[in-house]
Amino acid sequence: MNFIRLIVITFFLVIPFHAFSQDVKEYKIKNGLKVLIIENHKAPIATFQIWYRVGLKDEPIGKSGINHFLEHMMFKGTPKYSSQDFARIVQINGGTDNAYTTNDYTVYYEVFPSDKIMLAIDLEADRMKNLLLQPEEVASEKKVVMEERRLEYDDVPRTSLMEEVFALSFKVHPYQRLVIGPMGDIQSIKRDDLNDFYKAHYTPDNAFIIVAGDVKTDEMIAKIEEVFGDIPVKPQKKKQIFTEPEQQGERRVLLKREAKLPYILIAYHTPSYPDKDSYPLTILDAILSNGKSSRFYQHLVYENQLALDANSEYDEFLNDLCLFFIDATVVPEKGIKVLEDATYAEIEKIKREPPFEYEIQKAKNQIEASFIFDQDSIEAQAEKYGMFEMLGDWRLIEKYLKGIRSVMPEDVTRVAKKYLHEDNRIVGIIVLTDVQE
Repeated sequence: MNFIRLIVITFFLVIPFHAFSQDVKEYKIKNGLKVLIIENHKAPIATFQIWYRVGLKDEPIGKSGINHFLEHMMFKGTPKYSSQDFARIVQINGGTDNAYTTNDYTVYYEVFPSDKIMLAIDLEADRMKNLLLQPEEVASEKKVVMEERRLEYDDVPRTSLMEEVFALSFKVHPYQRLVIGPMGDIQSIKRDDLNDFYKAHYTPDNAFIIVAGDVKTDEMIAKIEEVFGDIPVKPQKKKQIFTEPEQQGERRVLLKREAKLPYILIAYHTPSYPDKDSYPLTILDAILSNGKSSRFYQHLVYENQLALDANSEYDEFLNDLCLFFIDATVVPEKGIKVLEDATYAEIEKIKREPPFEYEIQKAKNQIEASFIFDQDSIEAQAEKYGMFEMLGDWRLIEKYLKGIRSVMPEDVTRVAKKYLHEDNRIVGIIVLTDVQE
């Protein structure tokens, strides 16, 4: 089975990437709302997604987490559709719905049988302009958000360490915070705060729509124009451009927590896509930790048995700065210092000598296969195009794999030297509370 899958992947990768790109039709209706429509008639299903250009970096000081809180409240009803009505309409028509909030944007989406997809247009247009934000619902949902904060962040040592590392990594940029916000800020958010934020950012000229699946473009754009076209635009504040001063020395934080094993999280400042260095950084990430043949697994986990797990992660699809992460859990009888030094030694190897050609090609194949197979559903296809639209233009999707394919071994060495060095490093370590220092 693995051999067959490899043959299939290889077949895909020799086809030019444009063979996988979709026929995207772009429109802009009278109030400035952009609409992207991707017809795909392979199955009688469709997705409707509305992307708002608002994330944690747009939040006012002292109200961090308000965007995430508002995402919860968007499901709490309008005069036309109560929260129960919204969920009932989606379910009885065979659909699903959800939402998520990020550093840069917020997305709401539905998936319906294609003959029911027009329902999503009415539901989303209604809550774009008519959200109730009833005080009792705000008070109730605040408790839900606070409990989410407590269970998924405060009570999880690794997430707590991540929060500390973000705070150390960014001294000025809002990326220093987590999307959910600190507990004190969540507690301070009132109904009027949510309403002001909603009115300022949930407008047609600060959003775009993606429809993908078994739809007819002319019918869909006519319906969107009819339902969304009369929603008024509001004066938009000029988006603030954030900068971050260059880091000039290693930063470290120790977090004492009740945990099973010591854990280390290392971060380096790096640029985001479509910066030219994002391509070799993506390849570097794959070489270090993608699969059991990766360098970290082979040398830190398997051969030297210093770590139970060792990973890297480079999330290049952010609007501003991003971080290249490395994390590992120490083997109980080994020390965290030994593991940390061995991790840096692996990085130094790739700085001294470019990776082998077979490593580069394997990384490229993994990235291309993942990129293609990630689009195996209409909602995933739409999400990919939405992500690139948020980065500047959906057409950037055509550049991505071309850039990956162009990476040479010396490019990987160059970016490792440029970014993965001590003065650009942030280190967080979980120290067990019962360990004597």
